[in-house]
Amino acid sequence: MSGSHETGWRGWLRRGWRILRRPARHWSLGFLTVGGFVAGIVFWGGFNTAVELTNTETFCIGCHEMRDNVYQELRRTVHYSNRSGVRATCPDCHVPHDWTDKIARKMQASKELWGKIFGSIDTREKFLAKRRELAEHEWARLKANDSLECRNCHDFRYMDYTQQSPRARERHSTALASGEKTCIDCHKGIAHELPDMAGVEGF
Repeated sequence: MSGSHETGWRGWLRRGWRILRRPARHWSLGFLTVGGFVAGIVFWGGFNTAVELTNTETFCIGCHEMRDNVYQELRRTVHYSNRSGVRATCPDCHVPHDWTDKIARKMQASKELWGKIFGSIDTREKFLAKRRELAEHEWARLKANDSLECRNCHDFRYMDYTQQSPRARERHSTALASGEKTCIDCHKGIAHELPDMAGVEGF
C-alpha cells in the first residue's frame, strides 16, 4: 500500500512539473508563475512606498492651502513644541496607523485632490469660509472612530490624574473612562484654531 501511495504522489509531482515546464505559446507556466510572483512583490513594494510617502508632514504641507493655514496654527501648540520634545505631525492626527484603516482614510482623502484641482480653498478667504465645514467633517470622523488617532499616543488608563486640573481630572475619570465621551468631544481646538462655534454642543 505504501508503495502505491508513493507512486501516486510521484506521479502527481511528475505531472505537475510537466505542466509547469510546458510552453504556454511562448513562455512556460512556471516562468509566468514566478514572473507574476516577482511582479506582485515589486507592485506591492511600490504601492506601500507611495502610501508612506503620502503619509509624511512634508507631503501634507506641500500645498500652500495647508502650509499657510492650519500648519501655521499647529506650530503654536503643545503638539508641535513642548518640554518633552515629543511632536505630533499631520499624519499622526489625521491618518490611522492600522493598515486597513489607513487605506480607507487615503481613499476618503482622495476627494481632497478634487478640491485642490478646482481651488476650493486656494485663498485665505475661501479657506476661512469653508473652515467650519472642514472642521465638522474631521470632528465627525474622530467621533465615529472613538478618537482613534488621539489614542495612538494618549491612553486614559495610564493618565496620572493627580497631575491634571480638577476639571480635566473629573472629565477623564468619568465621561472618558465610561465611554460616554471621546477625546474630540472636549478637545476640538487642540491643534488648530476653532471656526465659529455657534450651535456646537459645549461651546
